[in-house]
Amino acid sequence: MGDESVAQRVVLLTGSGSGIGKATAQRLRDKGLRVIGVDLRDADIIADLGTADGRAHMIEEASKMAPDGLDGVLAGAGISVFDRPRQTIAINYFGALATLQGLRPLLAKRPSSRAVAICSTSVLLPTEEGVIAECLAGSEEQACALMEERPQTAYMTSKRALGLWLRRAAVSKEWGGSGILLNAIAPGVVKTPMTAPLFDMPEMQEALKQSNPMAVEGYAEPEEMAEMVDFLLNFEGHYLVGQVIYNDGGTDAIMRPDLI
Repeated sequence: MGDESVAQRVVLLTGSGSGIGKATAQRLRDKGLRVIGVDLRDADIIADLGTADGRAHMIEEASKMAPDGLDGVLAGAGISVFDRPRQTIAINYFGALATLQGLRPLLAKRPSSRAVAICSTSVLLPTEEGVIAECLAGSEEQACALMEERPQTAYMTSKRALGLWLRRAAVSKEWGGSGILLNAIAPGVVKTPMTAPLFDMPEMQEALKQSNPMAVEGYAEPEEMAEMVDFLLNFEGHYLVGQVIYNDGGTDAIMRPDLI
């Protein structure tokens, strides 16, 4: 998009206070976009997307701050904490859906609007199909309760559920059929505050090598994910929709070489 149109674009990013969200916010602001950040602290909108009140507050404030609509939305807020399975499902899946669905009316006000979710290569690992079914059915309490029985798989389960929802929603009349292009990125291991504790534990470093085999050396920086999010929020065409793009150093190709 030309410089004039870029300068007028307004985007909202959840999880803007750290990691990929923070890097994306900086990148877009440097390009002249107006960015509305959402996070638990240090953001334009302070909201806990793991709660119904926090989600409603985000939507209310976004409507006030962007009454003419949004050109782009990134559902980037997420956690990965093994002993918080309920919150992981609430934030990573239901918080992301509340962001995308709740802000869709604002996206519909603007031409060439785009939305992006952050999935993960962790979906290539074992997940809980029963929890995913409850997520897709919209049963938050039941999904959270079931997840407490297998807390170690909460993160990958939440991200697989999100990816499945996105693939179905993106091609619906409400999204792609209305010109609102919804896509996702699936990062591999990225060096963020969320993953930093893993690198301090030798056993976790070895586990990462096993679960995330790569063709390249070194894990990604948040700015590398921000580059892809930037593209998905601002590309000019109208044909890219419903895609989950693996930005992972080759992990997906190594683990699923026969899937194209």
